[in-house]
Amino acid sequence: MIRIAIVEDEEQYVQQLTEYLQEYQKSSNEEIDITVYRDGDEITSKYKSQFDIILMDIQMKFVNGMTAAEEIRSVDSSVVIIFITNMTQYAIQGYKVGAMDYILKPISYFAFKERLNQAISKLKHRSSNYVVIPVKGGIIRLDTSDIYYIESQGHNLIYHTCTGVYTASGTMNAAEEALTSYGFSRGNKSYLINLAHVDGIQDKCAMVKGESLQLSRPRQNAFLQDLTKYWGEN
Repeated sequence: MIRIAIVEDEEQYVQQLTEYLQEYQKSSNEEIDITVYRDGDEITSKYKSQFDIILMDIQMKFVNGMTAAEEIRSVDSSVVIIFITNMTQYAIQGYKVGAMDYILKPISYFAFKERLNQAISKLKHRSSNYVVIPVKGGIIRLDTSDIYYIESQGHNLIYHTCTGVYTASGTMNAAEEALTSYGFSRGNKSYLINLAHVDGIQDKCAMVKGESLQLSRPRQNAFLQDLTKYWGEN
């Protein structure tokens, strides 16, 4: 089942998008679950990474779509966001929140179907794995491929990711046990590094997104072996 949220404050477009999704469901044999929100604050107030695709109007009365998308991205790096708008200049700002695309109003079924096909194809070809981490005030779900590295600081773990930096409770040993099979390797006692984001080794440091992460002498050889194996397989 594909879980889709419609976030739209104009009733005519809520009805149109719902009808388009129902028509798409019949023609494609995809099973789709539809949830409707009337404003950006409705979806963000109880958001728990429960959707695969969000069809988001940009201009809404209380919380606009761009602001809502920013809040959603802070807790969910993987949901596909498609903006619905009549203002192209707003839609093109969508890259800031990782929006896949946008659809201009008035909405044609052809354009809608084309974007939805792309979104569903992206979902089906995505080989994502997720970790759920406890943060202050709740939990968040992270796609493991979006994590650059994890840093141990005192009794906390700092997750450095493409969507931001998150502080979570937990131990490095537990994180290593959970993530080693997804291409992570310990650089030293304080760093667990995603090998997919290592650009190279320089001066006994792993270069990750412009940062130099020190490799300890006891772990350096094992890390290099893991990295060489990863590069050879990918």
